Amino acid sequence: MEKYLIKGLHPMEFSQYLDTLESKLFGSFDLKRNYLLDNYNFDLFAEYHIRNEKYVLMKKATVYAIENNEYCFVKYFNKIDKFQFQEFTDTLIKSIDNVVQPSEEHMSSIITGVIVLPDKPNIDIIDTIKKFKYHKGFAFGFKGWADIRILLVTMNDHYIVTNKKGKEVSEVYSI
Repeated sequence: MEKYLIKGLHPMEFSQYLDTLESKLFGSFDLKRNYLLDNYNFDLFAEYHIRNEKYVLMKKATVYAIENNEYCFVKYFNKIDKFQFQEFTDTLIKSIDNVVQPSEEHMSSIITGVIVLPDKPNIDIIDTIKKFKYHKGFAFGFKGWADIRILLVTMNDHYIVTNKKGKEVSEVYSI
């Protein structure tokens, strides 16, 4: 998904973008700025957990429970090349082992990686983002799964590009 410059909008500072994003996520997500994961620093980390359960007569008699989680990692780059993009996606993939806790009740976890740039990157990076796909099942799906969304947002021209999974939330992260 791509969006281009919307006339009349002015370039935004990254700190303003973080403030705007925090205000959008504040009601549902736990937020942490300057989050360090495996020696990789993210500007913002957000996590959301929901648990639904079915019970009979009383809450102690649970028939089943389902947990869904979302984890969002936001990182600002002045410029990004293929090496930096690969390091970013590798860190997101490794984050699954750190943040996702598969269990009998775990249904799904989504990792959202948001790359923020001042200007539009080269076409190779854009194509790589559009083609990016990652899915991991736990215990053949009996303990749920994890997917990764990738979004790239630019400050100066209000451009956004996502992978297929990222389209679901592009409005939340757009400027």
